[in-house]
Amino acid sequence: MRIRRKKWAEKELQEAKFYIDKPEVNKGKWKKYFKNEAPLYIELGCGKGLFISTLAVNHKDTNFIAVDMIEAMLGLSKRNIEVAYNYEEPENLALIRANVELIDNVFGDGDKIDRIYINFCNPWPKAKHNKRRLTHTRQLEKYKQFMNTGAKIYFKTDDDELFESSLEYFKESKFNIEKITYDLHNEPIFEENIETEHEKMFSAEGIKIKALIASL
Repeated sequence: MRIRRKKWAEKELQEAKFYIDKPEVNKGKWKKYFKNEAPLYIELGCGKGLFISTLAVNHKDTNFIAVDMIEAMLGLSKRNIEVAYNYEEPENLALIRANVELIDNVFGDGDKIDRIYINFCNPWPKAKHNKRRLTHTRQLEKYKQFMNTGAKIYFKTDDDELFESSLEYFKESKFNIEKITYDLHNEPIFEENIETEHEKMFSAEGIKIKALIASL
């Protein structure tokens, strides 16, 4: 998603205690960062942060990390997180700047991530760009380096071709596809489905949402 630069974003992010500009310093030590052994969930490409902030507020017994690399998006996420937490400091949510294609620079074996959310990622439709997909085999192999045994990936998309290709990517990387749907809103597969901004937009246009849960 293209977004205009927010002049205020850098200053506000640096002032937010839950924002981490250089998350690689916590690689392999995220449990220590949160100071507990609670399950750890991450969202790759958090956008404006509405999904992850709602989820984190509803599940205070779980730790969450929201990942994006665009400063303007991170700024909007920071503001939405503050609203969700009634401007109290979130103890179970961290917002970090990172290139999701290089996410193995941020998370390591000691982190034992229990769940990864990938919501409406860039489909990169040109064949020469397919490897940049967040569900591509190349990326899945990176995730496996820091996922816990039995950890799950929750994936949602509006793009038919991306979804069909992703099914093959997951199989190639030896993930078990536990649940799958080609019409999420009429055939729910999640224990709770928090709609993202994109999800609402695509659904309003009559586009069916495809989704799956894959386990390691």
